[in-house]
Amino acid sequence: MPQIDRARLVARHDVHVDSIDPSSPLSVGNGGFGFTVDPTGLQTFPGAYPVAARYGEQPGTMLGTMSTWGWHSTPGGDGLALPLHAYDSPHGPALYADLGGALSADSASGQSVDEEWLRNNPHRLDLGRIGLWTGDSAATALDLTHIDQRLSLTGGRISSSFRIAGRPFRTETAVHPDRDAVAVRIHGTGELGLRLAFPYGSEAWGNAADWMREDAHTSRATRIQDGWRIERILDRTRYAVQLTVSGAELESVGPHAFVLRATDGGRPQEVVLEFLPHGRDGAMLDAHAVFAASDAHWARFWESGGAIELADSEDSRAQELERRIVLSQYLSAINTGSQPPAETGLMLNSWRGKFHLEMHWWHQAWQAPWGRTELLLRSMPWYETVIDLARATARSQGLPGARWPKQVGPDGREAPSPIGPFLVWQQPHPIHLAELLYRADPSRETLERWATVVFETAEFMAAFAAADDGAFHLGPPLVPAQESYADTRATAKDPAFELAYWAWALGVACRWRERLGLTVPSRWRAVAAGMAPLPQRDGRYVALATPPSLVRDDHPSMLAALGVVPGTPLVHPETMRATLDDVLADWDWDSTWGWDFPMAAMTATRLGAPELAVDCLLMDRPKNTYLVNGHNRQNESLPIYLPGNGGLLLAAGMMAAGFDGAADAPGFGAGWRVRHEGIAPLP
Repeated sequence: MPQIDRARLVARHDVHVDSIDPSSPLSVGNGGFGFTVDPTGLQTFPGAYPVAARYGEQPGTMLGTMSTWGWHSTPGGDGLALPLHAYDSPHGPALYADLGGALSADSASGQSVDEEWLRNNPHRLDLGRIGLWTGDSAATALDLTHIDQRLSLTGGRISSSFRIAGRPFRTETAVHPDRDAVAVRIHGTGELGLRLAFPYGSEAWGNAADWMREDAHTSRATRIQDGWRIERILDRTRYAVQLTVSGAELESVGPHAFVLRATDGGRPQEVVLEFLPHGRDGAMLDAHAVFAASDAHWARFWESGGAIELADSEDSRAQELERRIVLSQYLSAINTGSQPPAETGLMLNSWRGKFHLEMHWWHQAWQAPWGRTELLLRSMPWYETVIDLARATARSQGLPGARWPKQVGPDGREAPSPIGPFLVWQQPHPIHLAELLYRADPSRETLERWATVVFETAEFMAAFAAADDGAFHLGPPLVPAQESYADTRATAKDPAFELAYWAWALGVACRWRERLGLTVPSRWRAVAAGMAPLPQRDGRYVALATPPSLVRDDHPSMLAALGVVPGTPLVHPETMRATLDDVLADWDWDSTWGWDFPMAAMTATRLGAPELAVDCLLMDRPKNTYLVNGHNRQNESLPIYLPGNGGLLLAAGMMAAGFDGAADAPGFGAGWRVRHEGIAPLP
């Protein structure tokens, strides 16, 4: 088969914008640093891109400047310990970081002040706002006309042409691939420059910036060679912004606001703003170096890894699916850093500014089979940094090994919740991700590199499963992936997806020990081979073995038992096909989430139904919307949802390249002409 013309494939999905689309701003980034802009190529009109608040706070904006190292905590948390509550379990009393009961309620949400602090901190920080300055302080987004903006995917740069109150401007914007630096070129006449503003931190939904607490932080600018350095102090968080620029002056216009004013009239202005965590310095960068590095990086990116081309297909949906596939790769890459990504990446905050480990697989599992292990390898070492906390959690529940948290910041501390600490489906993820890395590089070095994470995970999983009636069971307490059952966490038992995932992942852990020539613990083998049958009713799988066994909203997670999970003896294809048909016929799909559609597509693919897989992947539902910028929109308060993008790439890759045991690659069905390269089959 001829090699795919990568440059042509990617370039035809460059994003073009000719007006303000309040739901779809454009972003540039390097995975550890992200910068999202309006049609000026900067963050001039943040109010034009609102994010609805969920908890009564002020609305936020999608125009964020975020990094993997930029986190903030408010004062007051010294010495606080998680509020642990005892639950009955098959292993005896087990402690969980539940909410309420232990401390007196003294906050608007009904939780204690201590509990609220532990939930809200740390939170990711909006590092600053960089807008165009034209000397017209009264200009608004309504004055923005003649918009012509393009995101070049092959160069990772945004080119913008526009007018403000009739004045013409052009800008170019790019981020350095290895340094947290954004470069801007500005062409215009008259007064010209940048307006810089710096906020306090906030855990508020959609709003990583608090602009009201001016006295709670400091911003101090000093002149340095070739520019300025602005030092930022927010409680214990410290960082700097280093400006490289000539022909300009920096003027303070407020406690945390500055204007960088061009002094050479009519001359194109070039500025580099590098964001530096405390204690780090960097040699000054010029704009040309940033743009050249960005061009070279993205050219290499698109010529490597996997690709799928659908342009010759007869199906009318092919162009849209190809667009989603290309843009999802870009968005995943610019939001994949040294920690598992947040659902909203480096654009805005969600869920108290933290990231969620049960979503790590959906974000990044696609990367190894698509030949992009370098992306997955950015975040995998994070598990090692928090493994002692995970071990302590397991011990508090009377078990060995490591129990991974759910909703966390970089410190790995669980956030108190009636849901998160009870979830278990994130437990097998590190084993699954490590196995994908091994399939990409089946070497002893890979096995030894991740052995501790795999074995400590397996040790907890094998102990957590409780023997009863000749089989091993999960819970109680627990909350399944379908979180509709949270109120039954004290009695919930044997969720279908988790039973299958437990059996498969423990089997993988056994093979890892065998590959290394190590003895396999008998408990691991017994649990892997002896998990309880999946609960079912009327010839279909249901979510839980305990009542209520089936609620028809949120994630139809029983489908993941064959799709996310490779085939196991626990799952009968005929029963799963009946389950899939039942879910597609009668489910509240508007209550689902962006990864549920690729999840259903993966189930259909493993069942040998490619046409149905395409229908699932492209189902016309609000939460399966993919915006002009490629993001998977959920609603006004969750305008982007990166697990949907990652899930789409997983499903598309499986449909194109297949999976172990399949006689042929499943394909997409009649009317599709699929060319693919560089994608490995899934387990």
